Amino acid sequence: MSKATRTDPQSPAPHVADSHDLIRVHGARENNLKDVSIEIPKRRLTVFTGVSGSGKSSLVFNTIAAESQRMINETYSTFVQGFMPTLARPEVDVLDGLTTAIIVDQQRMGADPRSTVGTATDANAMLRILFSRLGRPHIGSPNAFSFNVPSVRASGAITVERGAKKTEVQTYTRTGGMCTRCEGRGAVSDIDLTQLYDDSKSLAEGAFTIPGWKSDSFFTVRVYAESGLLDPNKPIRDFTKKEMQDFLYREPTKVKVEGVNLTFEGLIPKIQKSFLSKDREAMQPHIREFVDRAVTFTTCPECDGTRLSEAARSSRIDGVNIADACAMQISDLAAWIRGLEEPSVAPLLATLLRTLESFVEIGLGYLSLERPAGTLSGGEAQRVKMIRHLGSSLTDTTYVFDEPTIGLHPHDIQRMNDLLRRLRDKGNTVLVVEHKPEAIAIADHVVDLGPGAGTAGGTVCFEGTVEGLRASGTVTGRHLDDRAALKESVRKPTGALEIRGASANNLRDVDVDIPLGVLAVVTGVAGSGKSSLVHGSIPAGAGVVSIDQGAIRGSRRSNPATYTGLLDPIRKAFAKANGVKPALFSANSEGACPACNGAGVIFTDLAMMAGVSTVCEECDGKRFQASVLEHRLGGRDISEVLAMPVAEAEEFFGAGEARTPAAHAILGRLADVGLGYLSLGQPLTTLSGGERQRLKLATRMADKGGVYVLDEPTTGLHLADVEQLLGLLDRLVDSGKSVIVIEHHQAVMAHADWIIDLGPGAGHDGGRIVFEGTPADLVAARSTLTGEHLAAYVGA
Repeated sequence: MSKATRTDPQSPAPHVADSHDLIRVHGARENNLKDVSIEIPKRRLTVFTGVSGSGKSSLVFNTIAAESQRMINETYSTFVQGFMPTLARPEVDVLDGLTTAIIVDQQRMGADPRSTVGTATDANAMLRILFSRLGRPHIGSPNAFSFNVPSVRASGAITVERGAKKTEVQTYTRTGGMCTRCEGRGAVSDIDLTQLYDDSKSLAEGAFTIPGWKSDSFFTVRVYAESGLLDPNKPIRDFTKKEMQDFLYREPTKVKVEGVNLTFEGLIPKIQKSFLSKDREAMQPHIREFVDRAVTFTTCPECDGTRLSEAARSSRIDGVNIADACAMQISDLAAWIRGLEEPSVAPLLATLLRTLESFVEIGLGYLSLERPAGTLSGGEAQRVKMIRHLGSSLTDTTYVFDEPTIGLHPHDIQRMNDLLRRLRDKGNTVLVVEHKPEAIAIADHVVDLGPGAGTAGGTVCFEGTVEGLRASGTVTGRHLDDRAALKESVRKPTGALEIRGASANNLRDVDVDIPLGVLAVVTGVAGSGKSSLVHGSIPAGAGVVSIDQGAIRGSRRSNPATYTGLLDPIRKAFAKANGVKPALFSANSEGACPACNGAGVIFTDLAMMAGVSTVCEECDGKRFQASVLEHRLGGRDISEVLAMPVAEAEEFFGAGEARTPAAHAILGRLADVGLGYLSLGQPLTTLSGGERQRLKLATRMADKGGVYVLDEPTTGLHLADVEQLLGLLDRLVDSGKSVIVIEHHQAVMAHADWIIDLGPGAGHDGGRIVFEGTPADLVAARSTLTGEHLAAYVGA
């Protein structure tokens, strides 16, 4: 290799291009930010801290990253922009020195039942090419190994309009790898008809018991009753054999209902298309309950859950077919690929091996490529997204991470820190929103927002080094070195929840008694089997209220008042005090401002340019008609009540003319989980991840059940808020509840009455109980990774 030698002396004067080493933000006002101005050093690791709701995400994601993405989108032609999501310019005066932003957030992956870890990355695509080249017998192109591609055969005459027209007879075939029985889902469904309708009633009497199928619904119920194919006045149990066949299984047929052309389709295929084509995790709670009640999923008997056709499973490389490869733990699959020596596909093998080794390096070697993407936790999903960036040759880009240590055991956080440092050392700017002290400690630069949350936050309290933060006296600085102490005495169990022979996922025939009446913590490295044990093995009917990390789904019309059910007692109280209907006090119903339909803003769609939303002039953003705002309760109108923070509303509905016990109880639960600062009418779309988790916890605390299961409740919690969470857990246990927490945070472990530690490793190296006992015994024994880290944490 020839290399030019440099002969001219280097100029001592710095080049003007090297002076752009800061990202400058001036006058940022997104969400609760109060005219924030900061300077962020480029090619450094900057960590943003502050209590949950202080404005970290508003500054990093909604201002810096959003503007970078918007400006990149504007470099495309208007034609291309028409197909891209439109982004509005953030509320900020000056943004200078931006580079291309790559966002790695916590959004859960895949609401599609066909999406797997393999399809969400490039691994499956490369495996399919590998098997199409080396698999024996050879069955076809890479499509023949894809469970998303059905086999197609067609033949017929086509007319080619070129010069003299001529008709040709052609046949077309495409070999796909989809299992014909389960259509590539790996599971088949059996529907319980008794949950769909009451067969003693006729269609006219409202026989359907399906959520959302109201008796006057034009596109669902009335198309059955008025199609002319069925007798609407005959009880369903009296249908003839042909009527029953049409009712349940008829192919889509055009019918006329009141002069409108509609499609009549059998009930079973309609249910399969409308409910079962969606990922269960993405469904609204009441729909999910219906599906769980009405549908049983069993492993497809034809493909044995592999999703693949028999032909795809028949082609093998060294005795391994593609279904076997996808079922392997990724660390084992990497070892198998390493053993393949085939010069004809050497570049493919090298790239595939690099991808698989990235999984192992990032701590996800315990996953398999067939794992459904919807079952990954937020932390796992974020790390899967990181994989494509690890080997990237790009430099001088801005990587933006949202709490990358979520779901990581203290043992794994060190590995994540090394990855963040590597990205920075390649010449990139790394911005991290984080609460964990181990992650804050590696920062080159820290920006602390606060001092409080919501309206009490939105200002920069500190900028500088980690040492400067410790000495700064801010909330984060004061709590950075906090360490929870081990309890002097632990509670005695009142009973036990017995789990016998648990073998879900990687569990190895686990028998364990989880003590009741105490705070029990289940811990272990990521992938050791904690969720499989708690969510997958607790016997049904144990009175368990499970609060997981699933996202709260809601539009910008949804807010804490609607989500928690708080608005119902408030509407009734207003209606009773003023002698009018409760529906008037809903911005989604009769009381809505007619100009903006209760949204408070009027949105103008400008096609490929960012849409513009302006405050409604008619209602001044209050969302209600003027006549509704004349009705008062305790001297306040409904818009003023929705603008109240939880703490003020709790006082308002607790005494005096506005006293409403039902509303007061819900507000008390919101205050208990640390959401006292949240406005009742704040859109759910503006809440941070930690706020959503606690909102869900407050809502479920009213559920009847003696056992609460919490999945990493410290997610998104500031160090100062963890103490409040521990107090809440203590109150729940002291009120007679049993609390089981899946957790990695050492403060929660130290505070537990009983610890169950799984491991010793992840995937097939885990799935066993490696310790059961009190936190003090775990620290004293130091027999597991958790024990070592907890001992170091409490200073034992």
